[in-house]
Amino acid sequence: MSEHTIAAPTSEAMQELGRRVAGMVHGGDVLLLSGPLGAGKTTFAQGFGAGLDITEPIVSPTFTIARELDGHFADGTPAHLVHVDAYRLGGSAYAPGQDAIGRLLDELESLGLEVRVQTAISMQQIAEPYIRNRAISHLKKGRVVIFGCGTGSPFFSTDTAATLRAVEIEADILLKATMVDGVYDKDPHKYDDAVRYSRLTFSDVLGSALQVMDSTAASMCRDNKMPMLVFDLNRPENIYDAVMGEDIGTVVSEVDPIATEV
Repeated sequence: MSEHTIAAPTSEAMQELGRRVAGMVHGGDVLLLSGPLGAGKTTFAQGFGAGLDITEPIVSPTFTIARELDGHFADGTPAHLVHVDAYRLGGSAYAPGQDAIGRLLDELESLGLEVRVQTAISMQQIAEPYIRNRAISHLKKGRVVIFGCGTGSPFFSTDTAATLRAVEIEADILLKATMVDGVYDKDPHKYDDAVRYSRLTFSDVLGSALQVMDSTAASMCRDNKMPMLVFDLNRPENIYDAVMGEDIGTVVSEVDPIATEV
């Protein structure tokens, strides 16, 4: 059996490869795509689906294991594509957190986005090592960058890791999704008279010991003038609203004084 190497350095090239392969297959053929996270498997599948005249979006079937789609072969006869993702069938062979990173990466790639994964702990089979300048270069090229493995050192919380990366890449704002719709003066799940703040400073957070994030992360945000938006993740649309600048949750920065919700 002969082997061939075909370079597909961009998403467009990978999709074009998928379209060409689609023009060569017949009913009953099985294609196996094997590669690390970010290799372009979903991108290839999208091109393959386009080559079969499939009009439905080709998205990763990671959660459902398989999706069935209908189209046509090159000769016009009906084609039935069964798109299977065996990623979740791998048992415990994956590194901690790899499954979650992989699912997020696959879903983003299924939307046609270029994605890169960088980790603070070396995982060369699945991700690039975290390098600040490389991460910024990816972002300038319009790519989505997923950061994993925290800071790479023990004793630092995920809040601190997220804050550190936000500061390093010079993000506009840090988004913190929680189970409540902002920052309150006390636990709203326990006290009916809890008051939500619309705006706070990090000095307020630290001085009043508000349970927003750990003190290391809060101090880092304050010292580096990194604003933060705290919002409720129970309503998924809040992520879109937060990115679009809608008035939701609590904004924490070093500019505005305390202002409670009316």
